[in-house]
Amino acid sequence: MSTAIAPIEIFHSAGTIWNWLQGKPENPRFRVRIASLDGGEVTALCSLGLRPNCSIHDIDQTDIIIVPASGWDVRDRVAKATDLLPWLKKWYSRGAYIAGICSGVAFLAEAGLLDGRIATTHWGIAEILRQLYPKVHWRADQFVTEDGQLFCSGGIYAAIDISLYLVEKFCGRDVALQVARSLLLSMPRSRQSGYSVVTLSRPHSDDKVKEAESFLQENFDTDVTIETVAARVGMSPRNFIRRFQAATGRRPGAYMQMLRVSAAKEMLEDGNSIQSVCSRIGYEDINFFRSLFKRHTGMTPAEYRTNFAHMTFGRGDLVGGGS
Repeated sequence: MSTAIAPIEIFHSAGTIWNWLQGKPENPRFRVRIASLDGGEVTALCSLGLRPNCSIHDIDQTDIIIVPASGWDVRDRVAKATDLLPWLKKWYSRGAYIAGICSGVAFLAEAGLLDGRIATTHWGIAEILRQLYPKVHWRADQFVTEDGQLFCSGGIYAAIDISLYLVEKFCGRDVALQVARSLLLSMPRSRQSGYSVVTLSRPHSDDKVKEAESFLQENFDTDVTIETVAARVGMSPRNFIRRFQAATGRRPGAYMQMLRVSAAKEMLEDGNSIQSVCSRIGYEDINFFRSLFKRHTGMTPAEYRTNFAHMTFGRGDLVGGGS
């Protein structure tokens, strides 16, 4: 049930709870509705019930759809939700953004929406989904993935991560930070192995380039040459650079810099020293790292750490940044 309740509370809080705590007029950023397949109450563990506002067929307009976890028996749950699959495809074709949480990702995969795309899920069912949906590029090491207008998250409480990630995407980082501070949450974790959320390239269907992207994401902290990656995907360096840029919109070197800056941001948010971050993402020249980081974020690493590292709260400190 938490995979439904957490998004409800986070989206409902955007523009409201922080404003209330600050004595400012509320400015809701989202209109949140709860829908079940038939409009009936949904019962979860310990007889905990959730009463929807409507059925999925009553929805006549939506921008974002969140599909919560359905339980561990993925095959059984998918078989019982036949009405959901065409409904998801319909709204995706109309431009809606769709996010699957934990085992809920299986419904997106069953609907065919994730074919040829990068996705994640809970590590405990990753192998099952990999076998059921081999056309999906599974990245179970990540907490959150984004490919086109489709989003996936890992385990149950990754519902918090993907909800904050979407608030940041649609409303900006300031609003997402306000929600996190108001609800005493950490900003989104990104990988189930602890690295940062990577904003993926624009959607494309070049499988060789997707293989190269996965390799770069797994090895962003090492000195990987163009020749190494090109050989791995069976291309000449020149052809690889051309195809990579055509598919992703970035040259491989710029893509690697993006990965490193993304990882650096999370490490700085955790309070790591600038020298330590520089070394851990594969740079030896700290001045180059500072320049690169500022070019990508508009702030120096020190400014970024000052602004975003202190997300915890001290006793009696309800709305400020405590330590």
